[in-house]
Amino acid sequence: MKTLLLIRHAKSGWPEDVDDFDRPLNELGMINAPKMALFLKEKSIKIDAFISSPAKRALQTCEFFAEVFHATFSTDATLYNPRERNFENLIVGLDDSIASVALFSHNNGISNFANSLTDEIVNLPTSGVVGYQIACDHWSDFPAASKTFLYFCSPKNFEK
Repeated sequence: MKTLLLIRHAKSGWPEDVDDFDRPLNELGMINAPKMALFLKEKSIKIDAFISSPAKRALQTCEFFAEVFHATFSTDATLYNPRERNFENLIVGLDDSIASVALFSHNNGISNFANSLTDEIVNLPTSGVVGYQIACDHWSDFPAASKTFLYFCSPKNFEK
């Protein structure tokens, strides 16, 4: 069995004269990203690999998670402005020693991909996380493997 986590970048700013790729997290994003990472860690969610879009807001989000989990991370350019096939192509190429992977990316692609996996419909908000169990031992078997929705969480889990 494998585990896939899809994580949308935290809330970002829209500074003038900054390209979309270079948009940084805003104050709320810098609060919510580590909060979500701590929430997952406290729930004993295991993550073996962290892979992020290289866009600044996704990368900053991934960095917060990697810091909380005391882990390293990598980037993959196909996670910026992704289509569903970008996720699948990345996943089938993962090393089988990775049991659990977290992918950090952007809407609409990340929500579209999430919704293609099971009947559970999610619209990932900023800092949203959705987890799936993948019934395979080899990531190369991902396309045909049975996928089970495990959980969805977002910063709204913490609102009173």
